Amino acid sequence: MDRLTNTIRPYAWGSTTAIPELLGTTPTGEPQAELWMGAHPGAPSRVDRGDGPVPLDQVIAADPAGELGGAAVERFGPRLPFLLKLLAAGSPLSLQVHPDLAQAAAGFADEEARGIPVDAAHRNYKDANHKPEMIVALTPFEGLCGFRHPEETAALLTGLGVDSLKPYADILRAHPEDAALREVLTAVLGAEREALADAVDQAGEAAGRLAAEGGPHADAYAAYAAIAHAYPGDPGVIAAMLLNHVRLQPGEALFLGAGIPHAYLSGLGVEIMANSDNVLRCGLTPKHVDIPELLRIVRFQAGDPGVLRPEASPDGEELYGTPIDEFRLSRYSLAAGAAPRTPHDRTAQILLCTDGTATLRTPGDPAAPELTLTRGQSAYVPAGERVELTGEGTVFRATVVA
Repeated sequence: MDRLTNTIRPYAWGSTTAIPELLGTTPTGEPQAELWMGAHPGAPSRVDRGDGPVPLDQVIAADPAGELGGAAVERFGPRLPFLLKLLAAGSPLSLQVHPDLAQAAAGFADEEARGIPVDAAHRNYKDANHKPEMIVALTPFEGLCGFRHPEETAALLTGLGVDSLKPYADILRAHPEDAALREVLTAVLGAEREALADAVDQAGEAAGRLAAEGGPHADAYAAYAAIAHAYPGDPGVIAAMLLNHVRLQPGEALFLGAGIPHAYLSGLGVEIMANSDNVLRCGLTPKHVDIPELLRIVRFQAGDPGVLRPEASPDGEELYGTPIDEFRLSRYSLAAGAAPRTPHDRTAQILLCTDGTATLRTPGDPAAPELTLTRGQSAYVPAGERVELTGEGTVFRATVVA
């Protein structure tokens, strides 16, 4: 087992305090948005096996089958197929959507054939992989996830009392669900920014007033007012109003599959995703928005966002079930004096302590060295290496289905 040394990404939307508080470090005053754990080439974790720190992607590349397990390599290739993160949102992230596997492969091949540099600002597909993801709240967490039912959104827009939004509400009431959602999102994102700027600002002000008054949409109005304040005049504010507003309590989760528009707004959570950089943005960002490609990827289906809660198994593992094989996320709640927890060892895993302490040791070998994790610390365990967990705290376990 290897203790991981990880990189913090300082994106502008990050919280200045949430990750330092978890790690027990002094805030720098700068945003600390994400702490990455894994072997993504953009910021791989580092391990030290006696010869100094080495990036984890290089360790895996030197012996993929030995590190990941033969079944995982055969199924997913010679790289760790997931990326684990601590995500700390201090302000709203961009409204975005991810492609499915076929769309990603086709889009990547097309942009490669057209000679678009991978680091070009207008490039949509950085790789040929899909990017399903899941966020588990560690603190109260807010986000937007999937389309709200059109008639409910029509009522919300009408309640704002902004005349220029009335045509959108009329479309949402008059057309079938998929056609209505597509028509309104197309109109909003295709409008000139200056033409919608006044409506966006008016909607934000009205949402703030309505949130203060209370009522059935008060939480959603408060969220949209905050988004409008963060992104004045951005058409993405109106696009965001088409989506379900979600509040997660600690331990609750959201799974975000292909084609589902979403945005994180605030809070600290554990995020896991397939190892990809493919993002198509819908707004709330100064970055490139490819409207035709976005509209091709978005799934215009309304529904409940589907808050997930872990399911406990007899061995103490609490699993967050998803339909994805590239990652599997579970949680252990360790109690002092309780029997050790022993995760299976068929595939590589990353263990992250988010509360208290956890001690990792090799079962049946009292002479083997131990590794103790405190809040925010993590470890990489290669395939085939058995480990048992003891302590008093919470440990998240990331691995694959293989």
